[in-house]
Amino acid sequence: MAHSPEILNREKVYTGRKVALEVHRIRDAGGRETTREVVRHPGSVAILAFPKPGTLLLERIWRYAAEQTLLEIPAGTLEPDEAPAACAARELAEETGYRAARMEPLLTVHTSPGILTERLTLFLATDLEEGEPEREPGEQIENVLVPFDEAMAMVRDGRITDGKTALAVLFWNARRQEASKTGKGDA
Repeated sequence: MAHSPEILNREKVYTGRKVALEVHRIRDAGGRETTREVVRHPGSVAILAFPKPGTLLLERIWRYAAEQTLLEIPAGTLEPDEAPAACAARELAEETGYRAARMEPLLTVHTSPGILTERLTLFLATDLEEGEPEREPGEQIENVLVPFDEAMAMVRDGRITDGKTALAVLFWNARRQEASKTGKGDA
């Protein structure tokens, strides 16, 4: 069983708009001293939304760090003291224009626990109403409606490479298959 290391020193070396970088000097259970880099992130949300039955709402969005345009489900970063469900509702409306009567949490994951504190909560948005997006200046987002089976094919063949989107699509497909086996729900 792994044991928590003793933190000998913690230095914040950068604080930005969304993340902070800390360098930790630690002593592990074996007495060895080493350095770890930790990116502090407030957490995030991602939203599975089906404006029409069987049709998934994706976004075509330019991602600076990836240096390319990606297809993703709507997502965003938590504001200070913001509840994940409130963030999901806000981000869905701002980015896509859709408003959901209900946000159901599906799962929460650590996105990259080797270096990042981010926890992402995936939501299912239901009872959608279309409206006008209120995108932030500089956001280059285009709504894309894709049949769910096509989204599955896009994950399999590499057209969808965004991790949260691939996870959401695969999770929903597993839930859908389970529902069809048990005859429960309309996943």
